[in-house]
This record gives sequence, C-alpha cells and structure tokens, in this order.
Amino acid sequence: MENEFLQTEEAIVSVLRSVYDPEIPVNVYDLGLIYKVDVEDGGKVSIDMTLTAPNCPAADFILDDIRSKVESLPGVSSADIRLVFEPEWNKDMMSEEAKLELGLL
Repeated sequence: MENEFLQTEEAIVSVLRSVYDPEIPVNVYDLGLIYKVDVEDGGKVSIDMTLTAPNCPAADFILDDIRSKVESLPGVSSADIRLVFEPEWNKDMMSEEAKLELGLL
C-alpha cells in the first residue's frame, strides 16, 4: 500500500513539473509554488499552492492545467487544488535548477 502511495506521489510531482506559467519558462514545482501534496485513501489528492503574484493573469489556466493532469493519473479519483498566499512566495523557494534557468545563480 505504501509503495502505491509513493508511486502516486512521484507521478504527481512528475506532472507538476510539466505545468508552466505561460510567462515564466520554469515549471510550477521547481518555482516553489507547490506547498503541499496529500494523497488520501481512494485516490483523493489535495494540493496547496501559491502564485508568484496574487493577481497572476494565468491563474485559472495554471489551476485547470494542474487539476486535469493530476486527475488523469492512474489511481487518482479527484484533485482539489487550493490556492493559498501564506507564506508569501519568494525567490528563495525556487529550486537550484529554476534559479539557474532564470539566471539568478
């Protein structure tokens, strides 16, 4: 059972790395926008995430893209994407790869 959860979590991270803000050439996971991923019994997935700015014009597109990709995974029955703004996102939350891609290193 635990192996199944790990596989599902790995698959979720993989699809999160395929979701991009159209204005930034780095995926939402490496940008540090994903705060929490929970997989419950029955395949219910809950994701807490933020945006680089509260007034992001691509917010609906990003949330819909995440939801549809996560819900398409085997073993996932539903995905609840919760937009949060605390803690406030900052550049320190980005992975080293993201910082390198954006020329911040």
